[in-house]
Amino acid sequence: MSKQNQGIDKTLIRDLAALLKETDLSEIEIEQNDVRIRVARQMNVVAPVAAAAPAPVAAAPAAAAPGGKHTAADKPAAGTVASPMVGTAYHAPEPGAKPFVEVGSSVREGQTVMIVEAMKTMNPIAAPKSGKVTEILVEDGQPVEFGEPLLVIS
Repeated sequence: MSKQNQGIDKTLIRDLAALLKETDLSEIEIEQNDVRIRVARQMNVVAPVAAAAPAPVAAAPAAAAPGGKHTAADKPAAGTVASPMVGTAYHAPEPGAKPFVEVGSSVREGQTVMIVEAMKTMNPIAAPKSGKVTEILVEDGQPVEFGEPLLVIS
């Protein structure tokens, strides 16, 4: 056994893989005693055409928001800003800070309206157009899927 593999618990890796499947996560990473383990799986929900879209997505496919406010029968509201990636949505630049926007806030095109953290990288979500925030569809710190509606700008 190589020096690198000493101390790696195969049972732990199996448990993490089972946790991924059970929670429908795409990846999980832990670090213990200077050993970092990352378990990831491929997700079949990313459409190659949609993945090439620019970061601010104006509308999301209705079926891409399972368990959200919108169902497959609903059409996304005009001005819906969707998540360009899987991650965690944050309303503010850091914990305890003032949110980027609130319902009723006026925004201008290109203004940061939210952050989606993916793989420990904070990705600003820009307003695709100027207008007024009429609805915020996700909670602060909520996990989001690719194409999931985040907020609506009218």
